[in-house]
Amino acid sequence: QVQLVESGGGYVQAGGSLRISCAASGRTFTLYAMAWFRQAPGKERELVARISWSDSFIQYADSVKGRFAISKDSAKRTMYLQMDRLEPEDTAIYYCAAALLDGGGWSSWGQGTQVTVSS
Repeated sequence: QVQLVESGGGYVQAGGSLRISCAASGRTFTLYAMAWFRQAPGKERELVARISWSDSFIQYADSVKGRFAISKDSAKRTMYLQMDRLEPEDTAIYYCAAALLDGGGWSSWGQGTQVTVSS
């Protein structure tokens, strides 16, 4: 089992920046990949970005390409999402998720952190 805790959300004006973090604990040696998802009011949860834990292969949703950057610090077992040029449409609860080597998909989730972008 892997436990995830997000931090760093908040309120920012459009065009601004925020960085959110996700700290992993527990059986972190079983990590295969980590990701950021977000869910806006009335919308389905969507994948924002993902990073493979072994080779740092990265993928982004089209809506955030060129504005967001996902990264990780393996020694700290922490994943980050640097969000630049934020738009009101980025307002959502951002969730950290982990997929383990057992092939069970995104099986571990954090509690979420609110990001609010004002126009």
